[in-house]
Amino acid sequence: MAENPIFTDREIRFLRELVRSKVDFMIIGQAAAALQNAPVTTVDIDLWFANLSDPRLTKALKKVNSFYVPPMGDNPPMFAGDDAKIFDIVTHVHGLGEYADVKKHAIKIPLDDFQVSVLPLELIIKSKQAAGRTKDKLSLLVLKDSLKTIKSVKQ
Repeated sequence: MAENPIFTDREIRFLRELVRSKVDFMIIGQAAAALQNAPVTTVDIDLWFANLSDPRLTKALKKVNSFYVPPMGDNPPMFAGDDAKIFDIVTHVHGLGEYADVKKHAIKIPLDDFQVSVLPLELIIKSKQAAGRTKDKLSLLVLKDSLKTIKSVKQ
């Protein structure tokens, strides 16, 4: 089993159900960076799905006593339930294009007894640069340094 540095047992349980149910998704944002050993923190876990209407997503949520809350007014779509509430649903990622095109570049990272698709650090950096939010700009230096270190270790 792979060491899990950032997820609780409940979060692992939900991610495992998504994978078992064959839901097409990937982890993005700071959680994805942390899974690639970037020294960052986050208060949520961003998930980007191919299709929020996929019945397999509903099945996975039911298995962990959680459910999908569709967008209403200014409120974005979200999950409710103890195992899924920390996960944020992302419907658009700045600077990267469509989900299907981006997913081709996802990397697989082992978690416990399964693997998850994760947005590579290069694309996390690209999306944060495109978003241009203050909180994204603040994390860019750390993310870029982490990418340099990862690349130098691979050589």
